[in-house]
Amino acid sequence: MTTTDRAVAVATATVDPAQGAEPRARFGDLVAAEWIKLWSLRSNTWAFVIGALAVIGFNVGTAWDTCRYWTERDAGSRADFVRDGIPLSIAFTENAAMVLMLALSAIGATAIVGEYRTGTIRTTFTAVPARRSVMAAKVCVVTAVTTVFGAVVAAASFGLTQAVLSGRHIGVPIDHPGALRVLVASALLAPVSALIGMALGALIRNTAATMTASVVILLLLPLVFSADRYWAAVVDHALPAGAWIRLVDVDQQAVAYPWTLTGAWTVYALWALTTAAVAVLSVQRRDQ
Repeated sequence: MTTTDRAVAVATATVDPAQGAEPRARFGDLVAAEWIKLWSLRSNTWAFVIGALAVIGFNVGTAWDTCRYWTERDAGSRADFVRDGIPLSIAFTENAAMVLMLALSAIGATAIVGEYRTGTIRTTFTAVPARRSVMAAKVCVVTAVTTVFGAVVAAASFGLTQAVLSGRHIGVPIDHPGALRVLVASALLAPVSALIGMALGALIRNTAATMTASVVILLLLPLVFSADRYWAAVVDHALPAGAWIRLVDVDQQAVAYPWTLTGAWTVYALWALTTAAVAVLSVQRRDQ
């Protein structure tokens, strides 16, 4: 029995007495089936491991370089290092955020595109005709797993980078002003990116095209729409990367068109809810 067959068997394990032998899948069964599917692919495990090591490596490497060249900084720069919030910017760097967004969007896309590519999605929908329920279960599993992943990676990055910086007595504790916000914003960037990948995968159903669209939304658009013009700033503020940058900006650097923390959290929430809805609703009327 293949992994897909086992997952389908779990999803259809409950029998509705009113329908005789006709199976009726409960949502908990569908979640269990999607859990099996997610972890049955060895590539997913490796993607999580390599992604975590890359993100943490970028952050720790930046902290290490800071300590290594600490004595080359001028006295004023060293004196204002903590006050300017630099230890928190090192706790989760922009390079690490880029890697996180790319890795998690790829994992989210694979959760859907992989089944369309192999044709196993037909088996799933034949066994469980309630397509929206299947996709909702998939969204729940991917969101839960990537949220835990983001929390672990963000916490590990913070702990290790501040431990390295403490060698120069410039590390900060978790109760430092703004530290918890940086930690939470960086952790939640993982599920938001994964849901974007899932939504694009559900719409496009092609690996290369889905990944290209993910790169455009997550990485290229923030570069094109700089925040020095009003409409460009509006677009930049509406993107996940722009929201993350605002949330981790603890020293409140002056910008031409400032916006609030509430607005940034709202952008996170809207991207998560909208992409989850797209992933669930897009399968209802399209051929498989």
